[in-house]
Amino acid sequence: MSTMDQLEPIEKASVDELHALQLKRLRWSLKHAYEKVPHYRKTFDAAGVRPDDLKDLAGLAKFPFTTKADLRANYPFGMFAAPMDDIVRVHASSGTTGRPTVVGYTKEDIATWSDVMARSIRAAGGRSTDIVHIAYGYGLFTGGLGAHYGAERLGATVVPVSGGMTERQVQLIRDFKPGIIMCTPSYLLVIGDEFLRQGLDPTQCGLRIGIFGAEPWTEGMQTELEKRFGIAALDLYGLSEVIGPGVAQECIETKDGLTVWEDHFYPEIVDPQSGAVLPDGRDGELILTSLTKIGMPVIRYRTRDLTRLLPGTARTMRRMARVTGRSDDMLIIRGVNVFPSQIEELICKTPALAPHYLLFVDKEGHLDTLTVRVELRQEMRYADRDTVAGELQHHIKSYIGVSSRIEVVAPYELERGTVGKAKRGVDRRAKA
Repeated sequence: MSTMDQLEPIEKASVDELHALQLKRLRWSLKHAYEKVPHYRKTFDAAGVRPDDLKDLAGLAKFPFTTKADLRANYPFGMFAAPMDDIVRVHASSGTTGRPTVVGYTKEDIATWSDVMARSIRAAGGRSTDIVHIAYGYGLFTGGLGAHYGAERLGATVVPVSGGMTERQVQLIRDFKPGIIMCTPSYLLVIGDEFLRQGLDPTQCGLRIGIFGAEPWTEGMQTELEKRFGIAALDLYGLSEVIGPGVAQECIETKDGLTVWEDHFYPEIVDPQSGAVLPDGRDGELILTSLTKIGMPVIRYRTRDLTRLLPGTARTMRRMARVTGRSDDMLIIRGVNVFPSQIEELICKTPALAPHYLLFVDKEGHLDTLTVRVELRQEMRYADRDTVAGELQHHIKSYIGVSSRIEVVAPYELERGTVGKAKRGVDRRAKA
């Protein structure tokens, strides 16, 4: 057995040992950010706090938040805490809502990232003897290269396919017989559709583990993927602003939420409106502080992801529940908060429907309207569409509390995403 296949000592350490390490690293990270990044010096000074003020972990709540707007305001390299001579890699978000957010990595940061991703793959059941098929996009998006470096660090064999070219994905999975696939959950559905289109059974392809991230997905989607491919479908969490994938990973032993790698990333949950820190077990917005990043530390970064923190089970470190949505992709429809993931759960429970969908929010007169476009499963293509639509419409009204129009289309009619995150909701009210 490779040494990379074994648990690291910190994963089994006592809570007291973990807290002592976190406090030591947190003090270093605050000092590093304050001394090397003008933005943090300015915001700490404005809040009347200094790194030396941190006496215990709870004291982090005195320090100001960092937001995506802060990162954009310091575009491109203003948040870096290391000179460009020491930055060996740059990644960036897509920038679809403005300037992209840019992140920089020193060689030490790349090593840390590789380590936490290797740890994540191992926690999901991966081993150095595995072949890992990576269908995350490569490039400025952190998914592909993050997964790639982690699988290599684990000692596994990497197949760096990237996203797209779905027919080729199927061919390579059949020919190379990887045990693990890493991609967005919505893209594995696309790959599954291609297997069926070719008359092939996805459960016979040899995959045993899927590691999925980059978009919120539901337990219904997890069940669908496991049934369709005969795999264990496990949740991976990360975001480029913090490091990329590898912040937290669901462990195969328990499959009960994502273990946060708390020796590198300190999590808090806050009320999205007030910013007040909430106790473990309460739902709110996830805040992350990097403990070991050199090139671009982040202090109390507002992820906008909604979840809650739970006690550790498979590891000493705490778990975070599956992300239910984002505080900034929440749709407010006639005063009701609606997340795409809520509707996805109901679609997955409707036997006639495939788990592909689009939401459209419009304004007719003074009233908001929600249209849900869904498609029939191939084997249910002759189902009565009005009956299927009525069933889903009833569930959305009963469980979420909003009225909706349901458009049921033929199998494979909805456009599939092939590389990045699936776009689920389109709010057309501002354009009306």
